[in-house]
Order: sequence, then C-alpha cells, then structure tokens
Amino acid sequence: MVSCNKRIGFIFFRGQQHTWRLRSTSASERALQYQVGQKIHGFTVKEVVAVPDLFLTAVKLTHDQTGAQYLHAARDDSNNLFSVLFRTTPMDSTGVPHILEHTVLCGSKKYPCRDPFFKMLNRSLSTFMNAFTASDYTMYPFSTQNGKDFQNLLSVYLDAVFFPCLREQDFWQEGWRLENDKPTDLSSPLVFKGVVFNEMKGAFSDNESLYAQHLQNKLFPDHTYSVVSGGDPLVIPDLTWEQLKQFHATHYHPSNARFFTYGDLPLETHLKQIEEDALSKFERIDPNTEVPNQPHWVTPREDHVTCGPDALAPDPSKQNTLCVSYLLGDITDTFEGFTLNLLSSLMISGPNSPFYKALIEPQIGTAFSSVVGYDGSTKEASFSVGLQGMAEEDTERVKQIISQTIDDIIKDGFEEERIEALLHRIEIQMKHQSTNFGLSLASYIASLWNHNGDPVELLQISSYVAKFRQSIKENPNFLQDKVKHYFKENTHRLTLSMSPDETYVQKQAKAEEEKLQKKIQALSDTDRKEIYEKGLELLAVQSKTQDASCLPALKVSDIEPNIPITALQMGTAGGVPVQLCEQPTNGLVYFRAMCSLNTLPEDLKRYVPLFCSVITKMGCGPLDYRQQAQQMELRTGGMSVSTQVIPDANELNTFEQGILLFSSCLEQNLSHMFHLWSDIFNSPRLEDKERLAVLVMMSAQELANGIAYSGHLYAMTRAGRDLTPAGHLQEMLAGMEQVRVMKRVAEMSDLSSVMRYLSRIKKHLLNPENMRCAINATPQAMSDATTRLETFMKDVDKTRKRHKLVRPDVVKVSFVQNFQPCQMKTFFQLPFPVNFVSESIRTVPFCHQDYSSLRRWCKNGRRSVLLLFLQVGLKDPNSVQTLSAFHKGVEWAKSGKFTQQDIDEAKLSVFSAVDSPTAPSDKGVARFVSGLTDEMKQNHRERLFAVNHQDLVSVAERYLGAGQSMYGMAILGPENNVIKKDPSWIIQSS
Repeated sequence: MVSCNKRIGFIFFRGQQHTWRLRSTSASERALQYQVGQKIHGFTVKEVVAVPDLFLTAVKLTHDQTGAQYLHAARDDSNNLFSVLFRTTPMDSTGVPHILEHTVLCGSKKYPCRDPFFKMLNRSLSTFMNAFTASDYTMYPFSTQNGKDFQNLLSVYLDAVFFPCLREQDFWQEGWRLENDKPTDLSSPLVFKGVVFNEMKGAFSDNESLYAQHLQNKLFPDHTYSVVSGGDPLVIPDLTWEQLKQFHATHYHPSNARFFTYGDLPLETHLKQIEEDALSKFERIDPNTEVPNQPHWVTPREDHVTCGPDALAPDPSKQNTLCVSYLLGDITDTFEGFTLNLLSSLMISGPNSPFYKALIEPQIGTAFSSVVGYDGSTKEASFSVGLQGMAEEDTERVKQIISQTIDDIIKDGFEEERIEALLHRIEIQMKHQSTNFGLSLASYIASLWNHNGDPVELLQISSYVAKFRQSIKENPNFLQDKVKHYFKENTHRLTLSMSPDETYVQKQAKAEEEKLQKKIQALSDTDRKEIYEKGLELLAVQSKTQDASCLPALKVSDIEPNIPITALQMGTAGGVPVQLCEQPTNGLVYFRAMCSLNTLPEDLKRYVPLFCSVITKMGCGPLDYRQQAQQMELRTGGMSVSTQVIPDANELNTFEQGILLFSSCLEQNLSHMFHLWSDIFNSPRLEDKERLAVLVMMSAQELANGIAYSGHLYAMTRAGRDLTPAGHLQEMLAGMEQVRVMKRVAEMSDLSSVMRYLSRIKKHLLNPENMRCAINATPQAMSDATTRLETFMKDVDKTRKRHKLVRPDVVKVSFVQNFQPCQMKTFFQLPFPVNFVSESIRTVPFCHQDYSSLRRWCKNGRRSVLLLFLQVGLKDPNSVQTLSAFHKGVEWAKSGKFTQQDIDEAKLSVFSAVDSPTAPSDKGVARFVSGLTDEMKQNHRERLFAVNHQDLVSVAERYLGAGQSMYGMAILGPENNVIKKDPSWIIQSS
C-alpha cells in the first residue's frame, strides 16, 4: 500500500497502450452503442462520449439505488483496470484513512483469511495491485490481462472495501499498538508498534515530504487539508478501533464511491458483478464528505518550520528551503486548470523559463523547492516556487527575486516558440503508448472527479489546446493577465521557510517518548498484563500458516505456454549494427543507441553518471544550452542518456558496460532529432563552467534527496557489490558510492578537472566504433528512419576510422578473468528512523538450468545475484537479527515443507512479472539491450513451467544454505550499537 500525502502536480497523459489484434468491432466502437437513459444491472447510462484523442469511448453511469458514480473507458487494451475511489476527509492527523486503507485489506466477510490482498499477489496474473491514500481520497486499483483474473480480483476488492472484517487485531497490526519490546518478555519495556506508525515515521524523516506536508497544511488551514491524512506519528496513537470502524461506515459507502473500469472487457459483466456482490446490499445515504473552499486570506502569510540536517547535502552550510505558494482556482474549472498548468510549465520548466533563469542559474540554491509548479491534487489548485539548498542569509533575496520575476513575466510575457514547444510536448504525450494507461487515466481524473468535476470533460485535450490557441490569438496578453490575477494580485499567498535543526531528531524522539510515557502511566497492572497477552496472541496469529483456500485463484494451466514472437530486422548503418522493429507506434519514432565503456580508463568511470546527466543539457554545435533545450522540446519527445550494467545471460563474471542513448520524435521531425544527436556527438559544449556548476549541484541534491525514497535499492546494490564484476560496477555508477562521488564534486570550488574528465569520456563513449543502434517505428516510417540514421552515422565524427566488430549485433562484453567474489557486510549510518536491510547471494546467470528454480524463491531476483530485501522500523531492535529471518526462510525452503499449491502460487507470481505488457516503443528492447532473444526467453519459460518440488529443495540446498554460496549484506539506517560491537561489519558514516 502507498500513502500519497506528498503533493503532486497536474498530470498530462503519459501515453496509451493498444493491443493490436483482429476483431470485428473495437471495444470503443461497441461502447458507442449504449444509449443515454439505458438501464444496465441497476445502473443508468448518463453520457456516452467518443474521445478520439485517446482512442476510447467514455460511458458515464449512475447506480439507481445508491447514487454511486461510474465511468467506463472502453478501449482496445487487454490490460484491463478496475478502481474504486472513496472521498476520505479526515479532520485530525490520526491517519484514520491510511490505517483504514491497510486494515480493510486484512480480511473480509467472504474472504476472512488474513491478508487476502497479499495472498492474491500469488494467486493472480495481475499487472498491478495496490491502494493509495491521498489527502482527500482513498483509491483501490488493480489491472490484469486475464478476464477470469479480473473477476477474481474484483470479487476480492469489492468484499474488502465494502464488507471488511476490521478486526481489532488487524487494527493493532496495521495501525498502532502498545506492545512489549520483546513480545515474549513481560519485563521488556512497552513501545509503540504498527505498520502505518512506522511507515509514517519514515515519511516524516524525509525533509522533502515533511516540507510538502507543512506547506499544504498551512496553505489550507481550515479543513481536511490542514491535517495529515497519512497520519502524524505523534497523533496516530490517539486513534481508537471504534473511530476506525465509524470512519469506514460513513466514508466507505457506495453513495460516496466512484467506480472506474478501463479496457476491452465488456462493461455489462463488470456492472453485473458489482451490483450483485456489493451495491445491491446498500441504500442511498448522504455521506456529507464534501470539502468546502478554503476562505481566502486578505493578507499574505509567512511561516517557518524545522527539519533534521541532511548529512549528504552538497553544501552542509546551505540546507534551508524557501517557497512561496499561491492558492488558485477550483480544479473543476477544467480549462482554467489546463491553462494554469501550461502557465506553470512556462514559468518553471527548463533553462528557458524565467524562474529557472532567476533562481537556479545564480546558484543561490541547489534546486527548486521540493514542491514546485502547479498542483491540482486538492479541491482548489495551487502554484509554488522556491529554492532548496540555500543559505539562511539569502532568504530575503529569494523573496525579492520571486516577486521581481512575476513582475518581469507580466511585462515581457513568453516567446511564441516556447508556447509551441509546450503544445508539441502535449501532442507527443498523447501519442505515446504506455502499458499502464488505465492506471494513469484513473490517477489523472481522480482529484477532479472526487470533487464532482466532469471526468469526461477532462479528457478533451485537443479541444483545450484549440481553445488555448484561440484565447492567445484574441488576447495577446492572455497569459500575462493570468499571472497578474493569480500571482501579483493574489493575497492568499504563503511564504514558508524551513531550516535544519541539529536537535530535530532528538526532539522528535523526546516527543514520542513523552507520548509513550503518558500512555503507559495511565495503565493498571491488569492493563499491562492484557497488553502482553494480546501481543502474544498477535505473534501467534502472525506465525500461524493461514488457510487461504477461500480465495479465488487462477491455475498454472491458465498461463499462455508460449511468448509472442517479436519480429526484428538486423542490419547496419554506417558500419554500425542496427536493430529495426516495426510497431504501431502511433506516428512516433523511438531511437536507442548503446555505446560501450570498454575502452574507458577505470579512473573515469565514476564520472560517467555525471556525463550522462549533463551531455544533453550543455549546448551543442551552434546552440547554447537554452537553444538546445528549446529545440529538444520543439522537435523531440525528449533526449536522455543513462548508464547500463548488464550481466551476461550465460556467465557470471561477464557483463556489458555502456551508456544508453534514447530519444523519440514525431515522424516528420526525424531529421531534426538526428541533427541534434549529431551536434551532441561532434561538438558538445562541455566548456561552460557556470552551466556545469548548476547541473552538478542539482544532480548532487537529487541523489541526496533520493536516498529516503530508494533506500532499499541502495541497500540491494551495495549488498551485491562484491559478488560479481557487474555488481561492483553497478555500485560505483548507481549506489552509495556514486552519491558520495557527486557530493565531493559538488563541494569542489573549481570544476576544471571535472570538465577535462567529461571531455575525455566523450571521446571514448560517443564513438561509432563502440556503438549499436535500434529503431522502433511504424512500417510506413521505417524506411525514412533508417535513411536518417545512415546520414547521422556518416555525420558523426567522419574522420574516425571504423573497424569491423567481432559480434555484429552486440558490442563486445567485458570478462573479468580472475574475479574473486567475497563476503562483505556494510552498514551506512544515516539519520533515518527506519532501516533498509538487504542480503544478496551469488547464484547463477539467466540461462543456467537452475535459474528458473531459484526465481521461485525470489521474484525480484536479478540474473546473477539472488536479492533478498526487507525494510524494518527503527523501533524494531532486531534490525541486524532481521537478517536471520531471511535465513529461516532458507531453512524452510530446504526442508521442503511446502505444497504443490505453494509452488503453483509461486509460478503465478513469477509469470505475472514475466508476462507484464510491453509497449510498442519497448518491443525488442530486451534483445537490443541485454541480448535476450525470444528463444532464450521461451526456454526460460518452459523451465519455469517444469519446476517441481524436488528442484526447489535442491537449489535451496545447493545455493542458499549457509556456507554454500557467497553473500553480501547491507543496512542503511540509524546508529546501531549491536553493529558497532560486531567486527564483521564495515561501518560507513554519512
């Protein structure tokens, strides 16, 4: 489950997914046959609208008996989605909607087993299952490509949200409880425990999330947005079980629900099941959950909050944040929201925007504030702009710059070319096809629909673009007038600053301890004994194997035996290997190029991620970095470069190292896209020291901020560092080692040496000798694309001598002859109140016959290293001993005490990942990047089907047992006295 308390901006569509198969009529065409007023299984059709921009038909319905709202988006996409949304408007920070989101998934009337939600992950082929708590709604979505699976999951979801058990024991587990530190020891001290309690402690340790929460609470001080919907750890212990049940009764009712389905499955089937399983059992009520508009202030306000210091900040002396936030209009005014979102992008996005020029380039701070731009996630939208990573003495200067920049925008307006670039980006986003379009659509309409806006109106993107163009044509000052109204003359404006407090963490711990002691002092001896007994009961229930036979499940026989074959053409362009993949890309062309790191000296490799980050942002050829950014927005869907470390499918000590170039464009812009790449290859402007300094600080700040979000990934990367050569390089390029490299670079007063490193890297990497390319495009565009690619290859460094490659389709890989894996246990001491714990075990590569069996034990296994991951809370004193839980799991695997049902469920779980949908833009990418052919994948698939009980026990004994394989461990977390006393751990402070 996910708590979505961090403010999110207005989102344009990230694309759509077609399933291209022959049929007599499409799903969208069939949906057009519904008539307004038509009665279907207790629902009445209210509206039927074709949305050609998105290749779908929208059908709006209302449930006659309860008033529940329903929207169906019929589309030729086999990745069907269901979502039910409830408006949840808490008036305190106990986290009741968040805890309820967790608790309803712990068992229901029809499915009373514990944790049916998690058990269904192994009984289904779902492509997505989750739940979200936002500031004012809770959403339960799932998606799957299997019709039977859809009905199974729908049954579980409906019963969970409308008829949950809501047992007190589930409330203790998921919400909060008092429990002995050691549940089996009555004399051990009482502490707070609970899944949400610990989760929110983690959220409150992240300064970006903390700032965003404070900003929303203080900008909207008079209703539900003034509280923490996810729960404040100091307030969560005030919630009672009775209050939780009451909140469910008033908020989780069909009269307060919005149902959304998407895809190519028949609407009638969905309506029938929803009516029979849930809605027919309810009568209409008035849920009284509306959110009133925030009363507008007559004068602007200022406020200040504190946070913990960031040990990884690029500049420890600059850790302040300041942001000005403006309350805008109601999000149900869809065109106004569209306009303000575009206006926001013009003001803050990219190096040509006025706020980027005014705030980022002078290097007053490291990056924009964590909350920046348009935010349409609340009933009334807001716009925020400010800086993080700034010095306290620059506070007044930043305020003045923000005010002056608004005046300058009103005076100067925006260049027409920038507006066109933004509208071009919208066109690209509408045409791009992704695999999770249903989920994107559900998220996109959620906030507006939640406040009774028209979700279908929100989908009419082309009409908004046309209206926007007309508005600017009729009034050349259209955008300046908006800036004047919403920013210059707006008195509902909050200036919020945040500074680090060296004692912040101690103050939070003290406040929690005081809360705890207050609870404890009110307990009698009888209460203490009851708490101990309840703790033992919960422990016993958690340890007991649950009977999940009541849950529906697919069978292994429901899985397709064969993978779909992707047709590829192999050729060359300018002597460089090229892979061509014809796909229905909706008028877009996708270009990729892999450039090898093999010739790069070792001392330069640590700077490759920085090279990837800046190479498309420094300017190229005749274009400075501003002009380059403008052309990229006008002519492409984006251009990016990223590091790649790819373990070989056959040999553990072999891997490919490189960088991946990626871009997309409309078919008519092919020549422009390749011309930009030519200039980047031939004449990147890497000598601009001021520009590089800005990008370095932004990159270092982004890495430092990301640890709180991605601590598990950093722990996994570090744990695998010393097990394979690929793992070692991955840690250098994308692990904690890279975070420290960027921190050191950001601290340099002179970047001349770094500029020299980047120039040397460019000569090695942007080199046709070490390169291969791939293009995905429509059959009609492929000929032109290959011609343009040929021209590009001829333009790139014409004087360079080319050599015939040994493997014409794959750049030569690296083989480390004498690599010796070793066991390493690393602890990173960081100021977080949670631990990220990982253990990695060296096993076998993808094509090994045992890989399929090992994958059963770890769905997240990589090709060369089996990765086991767990995150635990600060108040768990066993953060090190938690690793023993991994080992207990291994012992269970070796014992063979699992059933055929367990094996089948594991297979379903693995195939759910293996068969996740692939967008046309990504077809053939596994072959291009990793060398995995359809034949290799089909062989792996057949081995997966064939795995049996004996295979699983055998691989557990041979690879996972103590002393059988090399392993690595890593923990990121707060100070740990147990580890300090253990000489087997390497301790690295931040």
